Amino acid sequence: MKISTENFKRIVIKVGSSTLTHNSGYINIRKIEKIVSILADLHNSGKDVILVSSGAVSCGLAKIGFRRETLTTEQKQAAAAVGQCQLIDMYARRFADFGTNIAQILLTRGVIDQKDRRAHASTTIKILLEQGIIPIVNENDTISDEQINIGSNDTLAATVAVLSNADLLINMSDVDGLYDSDPRSNKDAKFIEYVAEIDDTISSFGSGAGTARGTGGMTAKLESAKYTTERGIPMIICNGADPEILYDIFDGEFVGTYFAAKENANA
Repeated sequence: MKISTENFKRIVIKVGSSTLTHNSGYINIRKIEKIVSILADLHNSGKDVILVSSGAVSCGLAKIGFRRETLTTEQKQAAAAVGQCQLIDMYARRFADFGTNIAQILLTRGVIDQKDRRAHASTTIKILLEQGIIPIVNENDTISDEQINIGSNDTLAATVAVLSNADLLINMSDVDGLYDSDPRSNKDAKFIEYVAEIDDTISSFGSGAGTARGTGGMTAKLESAKYTTERGIPMIICNGADPEILYDIFDGEFVGTYFAAKENANA
């Protein structure tokens, strides 16, 4: 589709597990290197870039020998504790190759739900961006559980977009965008390029998780799009298989679904 995004300065980009890992569940190093080079280039072009990244658990698996298919909640938390160190180090070393500094921010539901802590997080992101630093955000999986977690990184990315007063949220997934039914099971599924409003019909198009390696699905993405667009922030769902789609987005023509921001929205 064609749409002008070049004037959007502050961008939140979410990359999920399906984008960052091989089918084995382990980290795709070549993919990370490509994503980093493109984000550094966008940063050099004058964009404020915020990365919401999955991958901590996958990095931890390789270090401590757990198998993803047999993970308990406690083992997943332990893997995240080990893997987060590996993930941020991987990003730091690769961004440094382009002269770009990064910062790590780990959020929890408690931070989001409490006004003062939420304000501190927002201010921290603002100062980092003013200093030309790329914040890399993830949920603090080690101390979160099913009762207190933020949810999928789709939800986290939408929250970060609002916290940072972003101009655009880009959700890199394992599908091209929104269809009126699951394209994996229905070859006649209709692709939807532009969504002016997320009504009941659009909401009904979300179903199931994207992949076995991801925690979200189209339903989570639609909920995130609704959350951001109602607060004046448009969102794009695109396929992260080739990270160069980010260049296509800012060149104004890309394959994906654009969710328009609601006019007169309350941020």
